[in-house]
Amino acid sequence: MAKLGALHLTKHTGAKHTATVIYCHGSGSSGDDMKQWALIMLKTFSFPHIKILYPTAPLQPYTPAGGQLSNVWFDRESISIHAPEKLDSITSIEKHVKDLIKKENDAGIPSERIIVGGFSMGGSLSFHTGYRWNRNLAGVFVFSSFLNENSVVYQDLEKAAGVRLPPLLQLHGDIDDLVPVENMTINSGVQYKKYIFRRHRL
Repeated sequence: MAKLGALHLTKHTGAKHTATVIYCHGSGSSGDDMKQWALIMLKTFSFPHIKILYPTAPLQPYTPAGGQLSNVWFDRESISIHAPEKLDSITSIEKHVKDLIKKENDAGIPSERIIVGGFSMGGSLSFHTGYRWNRNLAGVFVFSSFLNENSVVYQDLEKAAGVRLPPLLQLHGDIDDLVPVENMTINSGVQYKKYIFRRHRL
C-alpha cells in the first residue's frame, strides 16, 4: 500500500486546539499546493482554536494518465462519472484517512470536532470519508467534486435511513467542463447547501 506524501499544516493561533479541518487536494497536486491556494483565496486562513491539515496523496500509478505516477487518492478507470469505481484502490486509502482522524482523536479532538473536505478528487475522498467511513464528523465540504454513477457512497447512503449524517457544504461550477453540475447531487438524508460559481476550480 502506497504511503501518504508530506503533511502540511496551519497551527491554531490561540492557546488551545479544539477542532481540526482536513483539507484534501485534487489529483496530481499536493498538500502544500492546497495550503497555498487557501492563502491566495483568503490571505489569512487560520483560527484561534482550529488546526488545518493538508495531507498529500500517495504517489501511485494513475490509469487516466496512462499509468504514470501521480499524487492521487485513488485510481480511476477514466475521467468519467460513468466508469465503475476501482473499489480496491479506494479501500487502500481508507486506512490512511482513518489514521489521520485517529491521530486527532488521540490528541483530544473528537470526530464531532473534525471537518473533512477537498477539491475535485479530494472532495470525492471526503464524500467517502464522511458518508461511509466516519459519519460522526462535524461536516464535509467539497469544491468542484464528483462521485461516479452508482458510487458505493450512494449505495451506503440508501442503507442509512434514519442515521445521523454530517452536513455538507458543496460548491460547484455551473459550466464545469469536467464534472457537469447536474451530475453532482447528494441527497438521501444529507443536509446540504450548494453554491454555484463557474468552471472546474477552487
